[in-house]
Amino acid sequence: RSSYSCCYFVLPCCFFDFHGKYSRRQSKKTQYREYLDFVAEVGSVCGFHVEEDCLRIPSTKRVSLIGKNRIYPPAECALIDKQITQYINNRQTCAVVMCDRRVGFNHKDHSDGLRKEAGSELPENETAGTTWMPGFQPREKVVQIRNCASLPRDFVDDVVLNVANLLLNATPPKSCSHMHGGNTNIWNQGESLSLKEVAEHLNKETLKRLKSEYGGLQTLLKNNHQVFEVLNGRVHIRDWRKEKPSRKTKPEVKRHLSDEAFKTRLCWFFIHHPDGCSLPSESCPYAHGTEDLR
Repeated sequence: RSSYSCCYFVLPCCFFDFHGKYSRRQSKKTQYREYLDFVAEVGSVCGFHVEEDCLRIPSTKRVSLIGKNRIYPPAECALIDKQITQYINNRQTCAVVMCDRRVGFNHKDHSDGLRKEAGSELPENETAGTTWMPGFQPREKVVQIRNCASLPRDFVDDVVLNVANLLLNATPPKSCSHMHGGNTNIWNQGESLSLKEVAEHLNKETLKRLKSEYGGLQTLLKNNHQVFEVLNGRVHIRDWRKEKPSRKTKPEVKRHLSDEAFKTRLCWFFIHHPDGCSLPSESCPYAHGTEDLR
């Protein structure tokens, strides 16, 4: 609706309608195929000749829809705009009817939630309450990152070290020599603890800071997958000896180059683990010392 000369490319991913989550209407199609057809229908209603293409990307959601040409002359823009408005209103009515079937439905509360959930953006010159979609509230232009990625590095490092020591100290220490040589018989992997047990050993200030992030402690630990493995609500020290090698076979030259390029981070175990790293330097995907960095 921005202009007659507008073209578009869209890569549908999450299943959303204009006013909230997309509700399935056909059982004979997969949810993905039905949603692709819905997005293509939107393009057709807006007067585009819609084309479909499959991208060469490593994703299960790789079907794109493209609108390059209009199927009506510029003189019919006003007529098509009325058609678009009616289509949007009909979709909104369908969404409200579906929600009305729920017990204890509150129109005001739910409509506010739908507007926030849809989270679409309007052009710069459009504001909430326009004739395009009355009462629509776009999401904020600056979206706060709350997946633990913006936490200070020192804070994250302290939490990682505290949790790792907690897991390692949960088992009696084993007498062994330093593990930089790669001896795999006596390397201490520690015990596994539930997320609740780990949280109980962290101070209140740390927990308060983590609770303001989406996923909290679990997200932070999963982000640090070099050190931890979180399975079924339990935290483990990752044992890189058990990691399965890549199935892809590469030529020797390419494999050598990729190994060099891959070592851009220091090995946490080499620096912090009492037994060092469970893998020898040539097998570890991380650098054993700064001289190993590429």
